[in-house]
This record gives sequence, C-alpha cells and structure tokens, in this order.
Amino acid sequence: MNTTATTSHAPTGPGGAARFVTTHTLLTLDARHPFAAKSLIDAQDMHRTVMSGFLGWVDNGSPDARSQMGILSTWTVDLRQARLNLVVQSSVPADWSNIPRGALAEAPETLTVDRTFRTGDRVDFRTVVNPVRSIPPAPGSPLKTRGTRVAHTRPEHVRTWFSHRLQPAGEPAVAPNGVTRIGADTDTERLALRMLPRVSSPAPHKGLRIARAEIKGTLTVTDPKTFVAALTQGIGHARAYSCGLILVR
Repeated sequence: MNTTATTSHAPTGPGGAARFVTTHTLLTLDARHPFAAKSLIDAQDMHRTVMSGFLGWVDNGSPDARSQMGILSTWTVDLRQARLNLVVQSSVPADWSNIPRGALAEAPETLTVDRTFRTGDRVDFRTVVNPVRSIPPAPGSPLKTRGTRVAHTRPEHVRTWFSHRLQPAGEPAVAPNGVTRIGADTDTERLALRMLPRVSSPAPHKGLRIARAEIKGTLTVTDPKTFVAALTQGIGHARAYSCGLILVR
C-alpha cells in the first residue's frame, strides 16, 4: 500500500478541500537482530526506536515531544522473512543514523507527500487502533477519580467503536457524546477487521498492556478539514505506541 497521511493542512476551497503535507519513512529492519527483536517484545522500546530519529528537535524531557513533532507510527512483522516494517509519520525530517547498521535490512526510504482531498473523495485505508471504552468510577468514589479503560476484544465491538468516529455528510466534527469524528464515512459492514496480539512492556512498565485491532476498508471524505486533522493527529489512545495512524491511498 502506498502510504499517505499528513502532518499539516490548509483549506484550498470554501469547505470543499484540504491539503496534506507530510513526511513518511519506511524502515525495514531485520527482525532477528537484537535491536529489532527488543522493539518487537517491548512496546516502550518500540517507542524509543521511533523517537530516536528525532533527537534535538524539542527540549529533552518535553512531555509532549511526540505531538509537537507530529509523530505517529505503525508496524507489521513478516515472521517468515524475518522483517519488521515500520512506518513513521512526522512533521519534521528524521535522522535514522542512531539505528545500528546491522539492524537495517534495507536503507530507510523517505517520502514527502503533498496531496489535496476533496469532499466526496474515496480512499482505501488501513489503521491499527487501541479500541477501548471507559467505565465511569463507582458511585461514591472520591472527586476526580478517573474511569477505567477496558479494551474491546471482539471484532464486532471494534466495528462499533470505529462507527462512532465516522462522520456522515452534514454531521458535526464532534459527536453528541463528545467523540471526535474523522471527517469521513463508510459502510461498516464492508470493513475488514482483525484482532492483533497485545503489546506490553516489562519493568518498569509492568502495567502497560495495549490491545490492538487492524481495520481496513474504503472511506468517503465528508469533511476534508476534519479528515486531515484525523490523519494528522491519529485516532484513539496509545498513539505513542504505534496505534492510531491512518494510512490512505
């Protein structure tokens, strides 16, 4: 799939079009190399691998470094060929010289994308998401007690989760229940859904366990500006851990 997403946008017409400009890097790693193998078994290490390409752009320790640089990522692994394929989206250029040369199965491939989307455009898409729902605190809980996030584990529940983020023509960018929509619509029955293995991290991140699901299909753009925002910012939770990036072609 030719990957196309965006990290900047500007309307090009009276509500009917929006422009995308972004940088994508495809990293093809040898999954047998210790550097890549560690990223596969440790979600926090995968995050460090992604962020290692962007040293120096923001102050060290900045709590929102990833979002400042517009970084989103997604990955797949081909166990038969022992290849880890990592796509990284960013608003600034990356420097992958910190990745050990022996870990690279191929040289990094960088693509600059400049594309305009218009109302009514149909695009094929793929995304890996962290589909969760929030359970409110029990009655009588202290003020400011946070709800609990519970992962959806069945494809039909993921389908419903995604449908809540769709935006039929004429509907606002934010649903009545507060969910941010994606500026596009689709027939949810035609979506291809697949539950993926959870990713986790050992100490000191023992509580980090991320449910994942892959969604593929075709979207019809209904609100170009909102659609670009979804491509720019990603959807759902766990965006620091390679979830939420929407790739379109």
